[in-house]
Amino acid sequence: MLRAIALAFAVHGLVLGAAAAQGAPRGEPGKFDYYVLSLSWSPSFCETAAGAASPQQCGRRPYAFVVHGLWPQYEKGFPEACQVPPPRLDRRIVDSMLDLMPAPALVFHEWDAHGTCSGLPPRDYFDTVRKARAAVTIPPQYVDPQAPLTVTPGEFVDSFVKANAGLASAGIEIDCDRTRLREVRVCMTRDLKFRACTGRPSCRSSTVVMPPTRGQ
Repeated sequence: MLRAIALAFAVHGLVLGAAAAQGAPRGEPGKFDYYVLSLSWSPSFCETAAGAASPQQCGRRPYAFVVHGLWPQYEKGFPEACQVPPPRLDRRIVDSMLDLMPAPALVFHEWDAHGTCSGLPPRDYFDTVRKARAAVTIPPQYVDPQAPLTVTPGEFVDSFVKANAGLASAGIEIDCDRTRLREVRVCMTRDLKFRACTGRPSCRSSTVVMPPTRGQ
């Protein structure tokens, strides 16, 4: 999670507010083609102003990859905010997800913007988030690096392909800013098998830096 996530909260808040005012959800619950599991590199987020204001995620406990969200997708485009107002999210569910998504505001946001499009009740949706995360193996060099890593997008994608049987390079997208890796996005079928993505690569840098998990 990074500055983009903080901005996404504001942008999606406006979208959800507008949809509520107009009574016009952007998609039908359960009507989608596949999922994107988005994993954010927490140390990159913790180097931003938004990260500095997030002590729960960027405090003493070091996080590496954290779950940004599990996003229903169309083959072209994606649904969003499919139930307005969204079904109430029990705080006990929020608390149960903080090991994977270490910010309550993120859990609430992901349910409102994306979980409502899954067609699942809240508990089942977040159980699916947990199952999707468990299906992805993080390459060992990215589990807890103690020094900055500099990798090419190709090297990064290859490492995930090697660590995950059945995952192809076409099934991964990565996101970066000018210097840092921000997210890796893994495309999955509705039953959480790896599949090809249909979006466009969002990182065009020749190399990206992954700040270390400690000494943030």
